[in-house]
Amino acid sequence: MRLWDLDPRRLCRPHLAGEHRELHAIWTVLTEGRTGHSRHPETLRREGRLPALYRRHDLLVSEMSRRGCDHRSPPDPGLARGRAVRDTVVDPPARQIRLLRAKGCDCSV
Repeated sequence: MRLWDLDPRRLCRPHLAGEHRELHAIWTVLTEGRTGHSRHPETLRREGRLPALYRRHDLLVSEMSRRGCDHRSPPDPGLARGRAVRDTVVDPPARQIRLLRAKGCDCSV
């Protein structure tokens, strides 16, 4: 499970789609009290920061739309409560770039 801290334009199609899917999983854990992945570092860093998570979703969807993908799963903006700033990371962006480079995908990093 990973939410990148990079501009979505830099992500290849599989990583863009994967992050979108995982963002929805985290959103569900945080808004519905689900327990799956509730202690995962990516989930923990988003606790109390649903406006920031909602904004990340908008960035991902904008990039998906730019690439011709259809989006039909908007999160409920009324649930986006808490801090609007994401101020923690699991891995710093420079490490995230190294991780993506090592995957040998089409991400532009």
